[in-house]
Amino acid sequence: MRKDGGARDEMTESQLLQALRSGGDAAGLRSHAELRMNSEVFAGFYERAARPLWAYLARASQDAVLADDLTQESFVRFLGAEVTVDGEVEARRYLFRIATNLLKDHWRRRPMSSIEEMPQEAFATAESSAQVDAQAWLGAAMAQMSVRERQMLWLAYAEGYSHSEIAEVMGLGSTSVRLLLFRARKKVAALLTKGEAR
Repeated sequence: MRKDGGARDEMTESQLLQALRSGGDAAGLRSHAELRMNSEVFAGFYERAARPLWAYLARASQDAVLADDLTQESFVRFLGAEVTVDGEVEARRYLFRIATNLLKDHWRRRPMSSIEEMPQEAFATAESSAQVDAQAWLGAAMAQMSVRERQMLWLAYAEGYSHSEIAEVMGLGSTSVRLLLFRARKKVAALLTKGEAR
């Protein structure tokens, strides 16, 4: 409500996000102030979604530089898409879907062929030997898993997505996700147990 008692003539956050993505003119923006609010809404969405998206891509690809590139490309494609999203949760799922597809496209293009393309984390040192061991076991286990398995584990445990949300992001059936996630958990557990036995 305004100070004079009248109702505010503002757009909802999802309408603002959609208006920003469509460039402002198609959504019927009423003033330059609303366009600025769209920028503010998108800036807030970016602040909340960029880090989790980057972490997902970094873990799935095991390459921080690639994660940087794909995060930016995902946001560019999100803004350029002509899809209506209803709220931030749906927008975030759509953003993760874009990122997943970009990662799949990257893996189809070319295999890693030179030392310059190896992730910098492969050369980093940790501070404690326990942390080094844990990272080595987990890194070795994750390296033996498929991209899809790494993606599913990340979405389920790091992002806290449900089976139906994972299905939507990855373009799979929700009943398939339950089985594939079970198999991925079982596989990583076996690989970690095998690594500890060494």
